[in-house]
Amino acid sequence: MTQPVNAAHERLKMELRLRGKSIAFIARELNVLRSTVTLVSQGLRRSTKIENALAEAVGTTADQLFPDRYISEEGRSAEHS
Repeated sequence: MTQPVNAAHERLKMELRLRGKSIAFIARELNVLRSTVTLVSQGLRRSTKIENALAEAVGTTADQLFPDRYISEEGRSAEHS
């Protein structure tokens, strides 16, 4: 049985490769397991430190890279209205 493709994770890996980096590179920089970085990239685990490192590695912010994980300012305002 094959696993479904996580398009966002695959796109992130491609963006990292285009910049000469990889999931393993991020893991070594942060001194964490490669599998931990993969789980965060796939959305199966949360880590602000890893999300920020991945975002920085591809030239963006964590909330832009993982919009489903961060409440936008507009969403926050609407919730409190």
